[in-house]
Amino acid sequence: MILDKEIAKQLAKSLLQINAIILQPENPFTWASGWKSPIYCDNRRTLSFPEVRTFIRQNLAKAITTHFKGANLIAGVATGGIPHGVLVAEELGLPFIYVRSSNKSHGRQNKIEGYYNEGQSVILIEDLISSGKSSLEAVEALKSKNLSIKGVVSIFNYGFPQSKENFEKFECEHLSLCDYQILLEEAIKSNYITKKDLPILEKWSENPSKWGNNV
Repeated sequence: MILDKEIAKQLAKSLLQINAIILQPENPFTWASGWKSPIYCDNRRTLSFPEVRTFIRQNLAKAITTHFKGANLIAGVATGGIPHGVLVAEELGLPFIYVRSSNKSHGRQNKIEGYYNEGQSVILIEDLISSGKSSLEAVEALKSKNLSIKGVVSIFNYGFPQSKENFEKFECEHLSLCDYQILLEEAIKSNYITKKDLPILEKWSENPSKWGNNV
């Protein structure tokens, strides 16, 4: 689910303008999950562009205040969700924590960094959602500390069927500023991609875990 279609269109345009979207169907990217992908969305690049960064910060905050009222703690998923999570926490005047992918190997060996109290209501910030695996692992980590998860808010969502199933299984609400379908629509309009690219990109999104087997 996206926050607002016009916001999604504007963000898609911005991602294309700053070349945060890279298309390589002939030389696919390999994700941490092992999936092959003809397209890569680099949301970290948005941090280098103040106008885009501000737009994202303001609309992530808007998503939280309009759809997840009552949150009193912002959490970021390491590493992509940390910088944007901090910006959103500052925008809303709320405390911030972040969740590592695994426990720190030294010191206090924390998986969750920062100060929090049991029972606090948390919004989790992600830069993008693919399968939802890293987000939901972070949700589990927060729940294990008796924190109440209001929902997950992301900048971008690929909209994979697996992701929808995973979030439904965990009964976790999620909201994104932009998604893959709107990105493709704006990419066609701006000639960032051509119509001949669409079959590959659409086929991949239907079953990304299997797509690489045919490359």
